[in-house]
Amino acid sequence: MRATVVDRPALPFGSASRRAHAALVVAVLLAGGIAHAQPDSRRTVGILDVRVEGVAPEAKLQFGAALEQQLATSHYTLLTQPKMHEAMASSAKFTEGCVVGACLMDIRAQTSAELVLLVAFNGSGTTYGYVVTLVRTDTGRVLSQHADRCDVCTLTEAMGKATKATLALLDAVPPQLPDESAAQRLALSAAIVPYQRDLADARRHPKRLGTGLTIAGGVITIVGIVALASSSTKPAVAITAGGAGLLLGGVTILAF
Repeated sequence: MRATVVDRPALPFGSASRRAHAALVVAVLLAGGIAHAQPDSRRTVGILDVRVEGVAPEAKLQFGAALEQQLATSHYTLLTQPKMHEAMASSAKFTEGCVVGACLMDIRAQTSAELVLLVAFNGSGTTYGYVVTLVRTDTGRVLSQHADRCDVCTLTEAMGKATKATLALLDAVPPQLPDESAAQRLALSAAIVPYQRDLADARRHPKRLGTGLTIAGGVITIVGIVALASSSTKPAVAITAGGAGLLLGGVTILAF
């Protein structure tokens, strides 16, 4: 009797084990791709300047090394002062002595550092003092600062306190730095609110309109000048120009 051979259709991927193996490979590749795509959440902070007075120059490197060790397991990547100088050596814009202001924007471009540290140590006998300042590189403005002194201590103890104070300043930095331009706009809005109703009433009569424009223009101009004195941002310039325009318009209406 002749046996009948029945051809079975081939299973996808050949067998269940091969399907499982393929699925595992795809999962691993996807997991690796997702992990690779995740952005680095560590923030970069650089030690821009360490000044010492009455303290051994070696304290500069000691402070940087101690801080770097403390931040090793944190969400910060620290650029010590030598590393900062090395990174900025190729910059055609940066000049030594830049510690605040718009010149810090080039540091941000070259190193990706959102923040820089300015540190000052001074000592006399057993008295040591320190000032730690945290500065933003996008605006060039001081974000926070801590100053202290100890009348009876060693340099090592003073540096330990300065390191701890620096860590506290960095821990207090919000995930998203404040939008200073938005704060200026809110201040302007708050300044002109009392005059909005007066302006609405003044439109009914030319003299009232002129008076309202003059008052509002004067107030807005003053706010703009104050903002311009503290920051040279475009919103401050626009505020000042807008206020001056309203002031001129009000004076012109009153003159006729």
